[in-house]
Amino acid sequence: MLAIATSGSASSQTSNDPAETTFRSEVTEVRVTFSTTDQANRVIANVQASDFAIVDQDRVVRDFRSFSRSEYTELEVALLIDASESTSRRFHQELTSVVQLIGQANGVPEESFSVLSFRDVKAKVLCEGNCRSLDLGAQFPASAGGLTPLYDSIVFAAGKLGEHRDVHTRKILVVYSDGADTISLKSLSEAVESSLANDVAIYTVDVSATPHVFQGTRVLHGLAANTGGRYFTGESGAATVLDAILADFHATYTVAYKLPIYTAGFHQIRILPTRDPNLQFHCRRGYNYPEN
Repeated sequence: MLAIATSGSASSQTSNDPAETTFRSEVTEVRVTFSTTDQANRVIANVQASDFAIVDQDRVVRDFRSFSRSEYTELEVALLIDASESTSRRFHQELTSVVQLIGQANGVPEESFSVLSFRDVKAKVLCEGNCRSLDLGAQFPASAGGLTPLYDSIVFAAGKLGEHRDVHTRKILVVYSDGADTISLKSLSEAVESSLANDVAIYTVDVSATPHVFQGTRVLHGLAANTGGRYFTGESGAATVLDAILADFHATYTVAYKLPIYTAGFHQIRILPTRDPNLQFHCRRGYNYPEN
């Protein structure tokens, strides 16, 4: 989660229409939620405020107004499966991983899961809230194929997750894909922006035959890095992905600081280690500061 808190005043206007109220607000602080891993990608559960600094645009912030564990009490997970031609050779491995992830999610309520797939021109919802009994093999009787609307599907899935507006719910989108897109109307940047707007963290599982080689792998890395999620190779296994989601859920922190510069537009943020260079901080990439 990343939010900008405001304070302001209201004034009334007189017109032929019913009275309108105009709010004038001033942004006072930025709140950033993040998780932390070490160089072995293990979650660090005990983080201190002195372990990091925030770079907001070009301003370094070390003076925090508050720092605490995040108040997440619920978890909402959507699994997005690439069923297009580009993943056909590894498609059944995708399905197996999804089934295993749902089946191993002990302690996570059944209604917390949904499964979607995409091929040809749009995404399709396979289940919402009853996914443990979903027969994915029956959903895909033929081999995978067709075009790849990856970015459009991420926008669609992020919007579905965004319907859950409870601030105490952490929203996760797990994307099983090779990162290729052949037909989307939306762009990669629009997919990221939709995820940020709906407070969704993307965890990507790279199902390409040779990760770290194709452009799609860089796309998947970017989706995870820009939304506060994480990237995994297909060989990581469902248990590894699920463990990461649950560990992050139980070990996220929220830090608040005074807005360092009142410049309209997108403010890019980074969290950098101050003492241990092996620490990696996972948060969304920034926030929009509105025009006055």
